[in-house]
Parts: sequence; C-alpha cells; structure tokens
Amino acid sequence: MTTATAQACANIALVKYWGKRDRALNLPAQGSLSLTLDALRTTTTVRFDESISADSFTLDGEEASTSRLGPWLDIVRERAGISQFAHVESRNDFPTSSGLASSASAYAALAVAATEAAGLSLNRSELSELARRGSGSAARSLFAGFAIWHRGEREDGKDSIAEELVAGTDWPLRMVIAIVGGGKKKSISSRDAMGHCAATSPLYAAWLASVPPDLQAAREAIANRDLAALGAVTQGSAMAMHAAALASRPPVRYWQPATLRCLDIVEALQAAGISAYPTMDAGPHVKVLTSAEDSEAVAAALTELDEVDQVIVSKAGPGARRMPDAQLSDGQSSDGQ
Repeated sequence: MTTATAQACANIALVKYWGKRDRALNLPAQGSLSLTLDALRTTTTVRFDESISADSFTLDGEEASTSRLGPWLDIVRERAGISQFAHVESRNDFPTSSGLASSASAYAALAVAATEAAGLSLNRSELSELARRGSGSAARSLFAGFAIWHRGEREDGKDSIAEELVAGTDWPLRMVIAIVGGGKKKSISSRDAMGHCAATSPLYAAWLASVPPDLQAAREAIANRDLAALGAVTQGSAMAMHAAALASRPPVRYWQPATLRCLDIVEALQAAGISAYPTMDAGPHVKVLTSAEDSEAVAAALTELDEVDQVIVSKAGPGARRMPDAQLSDGQSSDGQ
C-alpha cells in the first residue's frame, strides 16, 4: 500500500471562463484569473492498494460515486505504470457542490496526493494540467494567491495550464463570502450549465469577446495594486457571465432572493465609499472582494441579513501541498483573517 495526503484551497475566479472548447479535456473557451482562498480547504488522502478490487471514494465521511473519479485515476495509473485501485478519502471544511468551487480544491488536492502515492514526481505545470482533467478550475488551485489559467491553443491541452501571478501575501486583500440557501447543492452543475449556455444563449459570443480585455485589465490592476480597477473588472466579469447564463433558453439562474439582497447591500457599501466588489460563480452565494481594512464592515453588513447563513472572511491562500499522511482536515483551517 502507498498513501499520501494533500491539501488545497478553493479559488474564486475574478475573471471567469464559463465555457469549454473541449469538454472531455476540460479546455476553456477563454482564459481566466482567480484568487486562491485560505479559508476554503479540502484535504484528501489517496491509498493505492493491491488488495482491493475497485476504486472507492468517501466525501465528508460518506460513500460517494467513483464514476467521475475512476477515469481520472486511470490517467494517474497509466502515467505511473501501476494497476492498483485506490481508496480516496476527502473532506471539505465548507459546503460541497453549492457554488464555492469545491471541485477546484478537490482535484488540486487529489492531483498532489494521487501522484505522490503513485510514485510520480510532477512539476507544478504538470500537476495543473492533470488537475484540470478532473475540474477545469482546479488548474488554478495548485497555486497561491492570484493565478491565471491560459486558454491554450493545442488540441491535446498541454498548453492549457495555470501559473501563479502574485502570491497575495504582500497585498492584503480579503474575500468576504455570504453563504445563502443553506449551502444546498445546486440544481444544475457548472459543467452542464456551461454547455447549455454556449449552445443556446444569444449573449454567449459577446461574453467570450469580453474575456481577453478583462484579463488584460485585471493583470494590470494586480501589477499596480489597484483594488478599484481590479474590483471593477471582477464585478463586470461576474455580471456578464450571469447575463449570458440568464439569456440561455431555458435560462440558467443560480440567484436566489437572498442573492439580490446581498447585492443591494454591497451596492450601498460602495455608495458609502467602502471597497466592496461582488462576484458570483455557479451558485447563489455572493463573494465580495475588498481590502483588509474594509473587510470587517463588509462582513458585518452581510451578517445582518437574516437570509445569510454564514459569512466567511478569507485572505489569499497557499498553493496545493502534501500534508502528513492520514491527516484529514478537522479544524485545521485558518480563521481566514
């Protein structure tokens, strides 16, 4: 038996990618840029064991399907030249499959743990490519702080990898996350919603055209440490993505009444001079990019809303890394401050 444990943080895309040019390889239709979050962590242990006859998977203490995991593990087995099945045990310290990028942290942690357990030695670019095969956004969670995921041009996807831009430790930004809807699983997966939007939304082509200039503007804002400029791009990218989704036929709508109330609060904070820039992924939760100085005011304002189940404040997180074996997350996460 060979065992390895790894931990990775979820990331929130500030410039979205929303759409794939190759669904099987998880190749994005456009690039994207994200912030890895310290407060949202997944810890995964992988054990290759010649005594078991099939892969097994437990998520947050419950048995889960291996229909998606098994083919991904086959990639690792082929590269490592092994045939053993694996037991995978994973735990998130935040709601799963609800729009908080749990698949990103899951496959980033899995990429590190599985390759270590299989005896492979891969560099970060190779790990990013491998993680992407499981979940597109996982390519970014291999890296600390701000990461950019390149669209790539090759049909085999070898150049569609992420890289770290800025670790984030020297720019004290925060992401305030308002969890609404009880952390329930979303009704349609990001993967299915992207395909439906690309096929039916009359706004999809305009959405794709908006991404390259947003990426350039975001990179310049990060280089200049210009939160207002980065916030404007972040908010605009999220709204454009959801506009394309809402225009799908039938529409893809992740927002709930509580989502709109959170957005109203953020708008009021902006009017009061607080740095607060909302973004949302494929889920009802509202994430707010802000400064360390303003994060307390943003969190307090969102906490006052009855429909908000929980508010999490996170700083920039580290890249995926190996942990002591069999040390599943149990109160390990930082407070995110």
